Amino acid sequence: MKGTIERLQLKERDFRIRILLPPDLQLKRARLHCCWQLKHLLREYEHIVKQRLQQSVDLGGFILELKTVLEVALNRCPEGRSVPPPRYYSQLISEMEIVGWDKMLSIDMDFQTLKLRAEDSSGRQHTLTVKLKSKHPAEAPDCSADLPVPLTITWTPQSTLEQLHSQFLLVLESLTDFWDVLDEIDGKTWVLEPEKPSRSDTMRRIAIGNNVSIKVEVDPRHPQMLPECCLLGADHVVTPLRNKLNANMHMWNPDSSVLNNLRDVLEIEFPSPATHEKSSFNVECGICYSYRLEDAIPDQVCNDPRCGQPFHQACLYEWLRALPSSRQSFNLVFGECPYCSKPITVKMATQKT
Repeated sequence: MKGTIERLQLKERDFRIRILLPPDLQLKRARLHCCWQLKHLLREYEHIVKQRLQQSVDLGGFILELKTVLEVALNRCPEGRSVPPPRYYSQLISEMEIVGWDKMLSIDMDFQTLKLRAEDSSGRQHTLTVKLKSKHPAEAPDCSADLPVPLTITWTPQSTLEQLHSQFLLVLESLTDFWDVLDEIDGKTWVLEPEKPSRSDTMRRIAIGNNVSIKVEVDPRHPQMLPECCLLGADHVVTPLRNKLNANMHMWNPDSSVLNNLRDVLEIEFPSPATHEKSSFNVECGICYSYRLEDAIPDQVCNDPRCGQPFHQACLYEWLRALPSSRQSFNLVFGECPYCSKPITVKMATQKT
């Protein structure tokens, strides 16, 4: 093999690369050796470099194309993602040992993104994602977690991963009552939305009966207080429930669970997994004949007691908009139920951006 060493200078940085050519000097079978900094920069462009080796006419042309690839890599690599010095890694490993390997869920190949495990006092498992800067610990890391409130972390150049984990545990403890409230709702009622709630979700849509539900928005900071409530369904069913909610609101007891309070205030028993099948509430849309349309479920119901057919908001809006007899006033569309021809109203479907 014949070797050549090339020096590349980009953005006031020097890179050296060694190219070993076969006896026939064909670039297709050349081998490249470079410093670890250059290898780090090109790790996402390896397939392009191999392709250019296969297609370049001569060594000079390949070097020019390699410089172009490097320029793209440097432009896409923010200063914060520059390769850290060796002391960065030694200090990070020491901090990880102090935190405990049992709390380490994962770490990426660059040793810059860590996932730490944490458990709250109720035994729920949580994950803290930590994105370190190359000047760690001088720069504060970016932290994120599945929480219903913004994650605020105090950081100084003397802070450590152990202190970060301890702060996260305190945040989890402040939200324990909130998650206890929602876990009781999830375990003892049929939740229609969200389909797969995360720890950051504050809303639950709970089935009350066939095509009747209540949407509750729990305040993470004051989870035992009366949540924001919205009853959904046909008017002849929803109106009596709304009247009970307004009349009994003064009975709300912060020392009792939210679910028990909702039962007392509404004067109902919620269907539960112990008493009902969820399929009883998964009524298909009368237009598209499906239950779930992307993230939406049928929440528009015909108010005629003899009909009560549910529809997706988007389906009913499109249906009514296509009828010549329908009319629109502001953001409401008035028309006839596709099933019983009784008057029905729907808000304009929200356009997704």
